[in-house]
Amino acid sequence: MRMLVLGAGLQGSACAYDLLQNPEVSQVRLADLRFDHLPEFLKPHSGPRLIPTTIDVRDREAVLAVMRESDAVMSAIPYYFNLLLADCAVEAGVHFCDLGGNTEIVFQQKALAERAKEKGVTIIPDCGVAPGMVNILAEYGIRQLDTVESVRIYVGGLPQNPEPPLNYQVVYSLEGVLDYYTTRSWVLRDGQRSQVTALSEREPVEFPAPVGTLEAFHTAGGLSTMAFRYEGKIPEMEYKTLRYPGHAEIVEAIRELGLLDVEPVDVKGMRVAPRDLFLAVVGPKLSVSKGKDLLALRVTVRGTKGGRPAERRFDLVDRYDEAHGISAMMRTTGYSLSITGQMQARQQVGPPGVWTPDECMPAEAYIGELRKRGIELREAVSG
Repeated sequence: MRMLVLGAGLQGSACAYDLLQNPEVSQVRLADLRFDHLPEFLKPHSGPRLIPTTIDVRDREAVLAVMRESDAVMSAIPYYFNLLLADCAVEAGVHFCDLGGNTEIVFQQKALAERAKEKGVTIIPDCGVAPGMVNILAEYGIRQLDTVESVRIYVGGLPQNPEPPLNYQVVYSLEGVLDYYTTRSWVLRDGQRSQVTALSEREPVEFPAPVGTLEAFHTAGGLSTMAFRYEGKIPEMEYKTLRYPGHAEIVEAIRELGLLDVEPVDVKGMRVAPRDLFLAVVGPKLSVSKGKDLLALRVTVRGTKGGRPAERRFDLVDRYDEAHGISAMMRTTGYSLSITGQMQARQQVGPPGVWTPDECMPAEAYIGELRKRGIELREAVSG
């Protein structure tokens, strides 16, 4: 298999690393606008199988050229390029998946479905953890029950050793986190879609020690298109982010003071976007290099089975890989992207078209792939 990974940041590098663990993968082309250096965990793989490639994804012809030399393309670059890249993949006749995170763009990608079918390829947006892994698990739980009353999803990337005041560290993109903290999210209430404010409806969620009590609150993107698919079919469905207690209250105050606004303001004769200033000042203080992380996840599906109350629950706490220096967020997000791309290349997902992971991924096979990587989900069954 010849694989193309777009984006050599944290998640793209983790995706490339995972691909290189599979001897069936003959080539991994890791492409980005520039290369300062390869991460330490990729350096042992330097050679003919790993090909760093300089490319500007806005150069359509260059993108098409490298896509045509690949069996599958995995995108780990900002979501606003995903429609353009999916369109290129369809033209090139190659499988494509991305980390997504913006539901409006996912719906625009779905408009490529007929062309994708004609080319015999699958386009799968939203293939990280949330959206991605959690949607596959939620769908798996839904299919195991006769009727479903509620679907509740909780995910958080957290420092193992939190430091005040935010008790948080950047595990992928602070800019992306701020988008989630400022965008209203879709939920299902009484079977109808509605939107709720980010950081709202905070609640405690208990995990085994040493993680302990976390707080959950609404953020956008995690449900992907599921709130639309299941409107009128499932009464309650929601996604919430997990953080250490107290985080949301502080961030809400920062947001309400306008420090996350994108509209520039005058500062001593210069026009400055408050969010840009916030990113420049706060970003380095929350760098992932300051500590080891963990990923906490819970998906709970409640309903009935055989006329009796039933529940399917999936739990995961994954931690920083000490041996290779790969964060838990990179393991769960980058590896999930890699798993998807490999399953596409093996023709294990489909049929051809544009699908979100919950619509097309075989859950048991996907969970099995996670297990091979030491990502152990615990499933609890009642009823």
